Amino acid sequence: MANINITKMSSKGQVVIPQEMREGFAEGDKLIVIKNDKQLILKKMEDFDENLEEDLEFAKRTEEAWKRYDKGEFASMDAEEFLKELKKW
Repeated sequence: MANINITKMSSKGQVVIPQEMREGFAEGDKLIVIKNDKQLILKKMEDFDENLEEDLEFAKRTEEAWKRYDKGEFASMDAEEFLKELKKW
């Protein structure tokens, strides 16, 4: 299931991965950064080839959702409904 959180970039371009999202990552792990339009995808280098197509599809669908949101074309739902919808992806 997707986990969503908010972080910000420092003036030096550094981004902190929220603590609750670091499970499975360790200091010194090498990460691949994939830029897809206005999105960044982080993957462990050792997992780079796994599910790359799915990651890019998820990024595309997320971008499309943000565009609909910006246009005011969105549905209001509670967290439980949102998570059910997210599972369909």
